[in-house]
Amino acid sequence: MEAGMKYYPSLAEAVEAVCGMPVKVTGMAPVSGGDINLSYIITLSDGSRMFMKENKADRSDMFLKEAEGLEAIRKSGSISVPAVYAYGCDGSNSFLLMEYIQPAKQRDDYYEELGRNLAEMHKAECGSYVGNGRYGFSADNYIGAGAQENTPGESWIGFFRDRRLIPQIKRAEGYFGKTEMKMIDRLLEKLDDILVEPERPSLVHGDLWYGNVITGNDGKAWLIDPAVYVGHAEADIAMTELFGGFPKRFYESYFETNKLAAGYEERRDIYNLYHLMNHLNLFGGGYYYEVMSIISRY
Repeated sequence: MEAGMKYYPSLAEAVEAVCGMPVKVTGMAPVSGGDINLSYIITLSDGSRMFMKENKADRSDMFLKEAEGLEAIRKSGSISVPAVYAYGCDGSNSFLLMEYIQPAKQRDDYYEELGRNLAEMHKAECGSYVGNGRYGFSADNYIGAGAQENTPGESWIGFFRDRRLIPQIKRAEGYFGKTEMKMIDRLLEKLDDILVEPERPSLVHGDLWYGNVITGNDGKAWLIDPAVYVGHAEADIAMTELFGGFPKRFYESYFETNKLAAGYEERRDIYNLYHLMNHLNLFGGGYYYEVMSIISRY
């Protein structure tokens, strides 16, 4: 099978085109773990297997943006991602066909290499993804199931304020009264004093928690489910610390290759405020107190 991205009006057509021969789907085994899409390992009549994501037909654009993000990471030449074969709609459902990853034993240096590879990705050339600006991406995409704005900007701090925090704040206005909105306005005004401009723009995964790292066929760490854009590397590192964190050796390895500016720990929660507000908007008020805890602290 050769990797390549193309839209198909049916799953049967997509499978035959990807395989280059008349084959049929002979089995579909559901895979657990996703909270946005349904996932399956599909078996074909030639004995091969693919991984398939499925959602409603109107979510096909989400699969296209996922494929574009994976391709951007792959082109960095720094870290592996599953190959994407095709996407499309089959009746009332959209689908994304990807490489099937055979479960493998993690290498002994799994997290050390993940740290090095991520650092190299953050140092890779990425200007071609932005166009008119230094930060952003060639098109808007998604953070989980939420829309993510990527209109390019020259300033990282301005981009993070205008394209990350403010859209989430607007969606969450129903959770905030006048007192909370005054606190939020003060935070936005202070952002120039809290955040720093990076030495260089970086291609970031954008949703880098441990659930979006898998073990590849080679026993190394591979990335999945990106929300990519060109931004500040420390936004990715902050996300790795939000939901449990990675082992210490991951961070030690990363910082050997790509050191962050002093004061990162003071900025970390501002970056993660974006993700917590996205969770507030997607999943409800259970995230309200975490959001307000960060806002009140700053």
